[in-house]
This record gives sequence, structure tokens and C-alpha cells, in this order.
Amino acid sequence: MAALLSSAILSLRLLILTALLMAPIGAVAYTKASGLGIGKHGAGLVLFVTLQRQAMS
Repeated sequence: MAALLSSAILSLRLLILTALLMAPIGAVAYTKASGLGIGKHGAGLVLFVTLQRQAMS
């Protein structure tokens, strides 16, 4: 019984660790697929160019 409980706890820890590591990747993939975010036209383009210029200086 103790071995079963120990392996169940280990499996749960691995599941939580995997979920924590995969969640950001899934969020980025979802954002790219759904087209959310700032588009590169209008104000989004101005913001993008401004941030690029600040990063280069």
C-alpha cells in the first residue's frame, strides 16, 4: 500500500511539473493561432517600431 501511495504522489508531482512547464508554450501557441495581440498596422505598427528603435539604442 505504501508503494502505491508513493508512486501516486510521484506521478502527481510529475504531472504538476509538466503542466507548469507546458502552460506558457500552450498560451503562446493559442495566441498565435487565434490571432490575438497587437497587429502590425495602425497604432500597433507605431508601437512596434518605437520598441524596436528603443531596443537598438
